[in-house]
Amino acid sequence: MSEAIQYIDAAAFKREVLGSERPVVVDFYSTECPPCEALAAKFEGLAAVYGHDIKFIKIFRQENRELASELGVASSPTLLFYRKGDRVGEQLSGAVTRGAILRNLEPLLSKERALELRRGIKATHSEADVLVIGAGPAGLTAAIYAAQAKLKTVVVDRALAGGNLAITHRVSNFPGFPEPQPGHLLAHMMTEHARVAGAELRQAIDITSLDLRARRLELDGNDTLEAKHVIVATGSSPRTLGIKGELEYKGKGVSYCATCDAKYYEGKHVVVIGGGNSAVGESLLIAKFAAKITLINQLAGLQANQELQAQVLGNPKFEFIYRHEPREFVPRGSTIGEVLLDDLEGGKKKSVACDGVFVFAGMRPNLDGMEEAFTRDRFGYLEADADMRTSIERVFAAGDVRSKRYRQMTTAVADGTIAAMAVAQELGA
Repeated sequence: MSEAIQYIDAAAFKREVLGSERPVVVDFYSTECPPCEALAAKFEGLAAVYGHDIKFIKIFRQENRELASELGVASSPTLLFYRKGDRVGEQLSGAVTRGAILRNLEPLLSKERALELRRGIKATHSEADVLVIGAGPAGLTAAIYAAQAKLKTVVVDRALAGGNLAITHRVSNFPGFPEPQPGHLLAHMMTEHARVAGAELRQAIDITSLDLRARRLELDGNDTLEAKHVIVATGSSPRTLGIKGELEYKGKGVSYCATCDAKYYEGKHVVVIGGGNSAVGESLLIAKFAAKITLINQLAGLQANQELQAQVLGNPKFEFIYRHEPREFVPRGSTIGEVLLDDLEGGKKKSVACDGVFVFAGMRPNLDGMEEAFTRDRFGYLEADADMRTSIERVFAAGDVRSKRYRQMTTAVADGTIAAMAVAQELGA
């Protein structure tokens, strides 16, 4: 632990933060908090460099809830920045990257001093047998198998470990768990399994450069990592609709994650776009909060499995509009108030008033910065052989980023297993 970090409670906040002559960064943290653990190493490392000029303070949120509430801190970790008693910069929460911290730290100092201190950050270089890019079920499974084969294994992820699993409400079809399990719990168990196996996890990092053919990454603009083999397990993300109002109101009435945002629609009317398993399954979570759900689908019926269909078709909170597509999200004040629809059968256009919209229009592979390097299928997913080898030597693919017929947690785990075993065989482990 860095000596430059000071731990205080609410009683000392006015003196140590608001009354400080030096700028201050405050970390509200909690115990049993994976995002807090991911932030801790970054916070300590930056405190060692900037700690003479900036106060680095940690406050245990669970024992200082009144102060946290007064400051608008609702989750851990949350970073707040102060200069001469005034809050400045952004309020950072969740998967906080080193780059985001620096973006708010350096303006607290003169440009000359910030540049001088940054020059003092020592660049690091490390090597691994296996680099896994992506810490969802496929990446974590690959890490478990590789680490258990006594291969030096490093997992990196731009976000926190767990991937889409971590924000899935419940998983009801993972073998060994007859009762539905919260996705975040399964993600946590997989992450801990990878750690116990010996894998090193680097979460909430910025990949500032990537050379897959050389199997070299630069992380956070400062740390270089080289590996003998790479497993790309970056998963997929919700596909956007590309209609007017969508990007403008993302996070302000337009959402892609029921687990994240359903709780904000207690007693309200929500529109859901889509008719597959994701749309219908997530709608059931939304229905625990919303008073009414209008589900809009471009086809003549739902595509979800029969069990899910039965649950929504018999639920009085649901109404269904088939053979229509959204064309625009119309605001009401600072949020969404209306969805404009096209009738695909040539009828009259329709307008649906609502309090929020959830979009479940399929997924796209997460390949930002890597698209041109690989052979991909017509949907953009990575082509790989039966051993998960891609078109790049010593680079493998696993999970939802790979071209395949079915994308489930179980198939992602299987891909990760195969990729790691193939890598281990090549390395003679």
